[in-house]
Amino acid sequence: TMESLIDPVIQLQTWVSERVQIIYEFFTIPRDVVSLRSENQSLQNQVSLLQTQIIQLEQDLREADILYSLLGFARGRPEETYIAAKVIGRDPSPFLQYILIDKGSDDGIAYNMPVVTEKGLVGRVDAVTASAARVQLITDNAALVNSKIVGEDIDGVVRGSVTSDITIEMVSQEYTIEPGQTVQTSGLGGNYPADITIGTILNVNKLENELFQSASLQPSEDFMNLTAVLVVANFRPSNIAPLMP
Repeated sequence: TMESLIDPVIQLQTWVSERVQIIYEFFTIPRDVVSLRSENQSLQNQVSLLQTQIIQLEQDLREADILYSLLGFARGRPEETYIAAKVIGRDPSPFLQYILIDKGSDDGIAYNMPVVTEKGLVGRVDAVTASAARVQLITDNAALVNSKIVGEDIDGVVRGSVTSDITIEMVSQEYTIEPGQTVQTSGLGGNYPADITIGTILNVNKLENELFQSASLQPSEDFMNLTAVLVVANFRPSNIAPLMP
């Protein structure tokens, strides 16, 4: 019959169709997987790029905040001229004694110029090349800064140490000093401008039968995380050594 003749043809077509579908899936499914993997890798690359851009934008914002703070400080002291510089290196030892900045004699930087930030005193220039300079921090064991306690008629000398701790020394025993008091430059001796914040008093060391007392200080600036500074370009330290008895 016609049905018996058509049935084998239908079966054959069905078998062929199934095989064709299998072969089609064999070739198309791996291609889809490769395509998905490629698309996934592309998306991952885009995410990595966006993350990098976000990190860069956050860094730019931090740098902008720092520069605005430095600018605000400079505007608050119009009697002084400043050169802004970026920190490009620092003492590799655990006890930070100096930093390197990206401005030198070609930019107007000179030996002994004071270095500050909006937070307070950093130190002074102690070596200069044409395009860079080294700054001795107030934490250096050879650093001495004539200082005063704000709000009190009390003078002293801030000294660094080999461990980067700073103290105010040579304070007369007749005075009472307390933790939390602010210490600034006094301007005496002519090495630094007056009224630059140095830090706050932490612990007082007052012993009987001693002429002077001392106190440890918390520096106002975090020297480990310095990224930019201001060099006081119009300040020339006075050399009073020949006048001292």
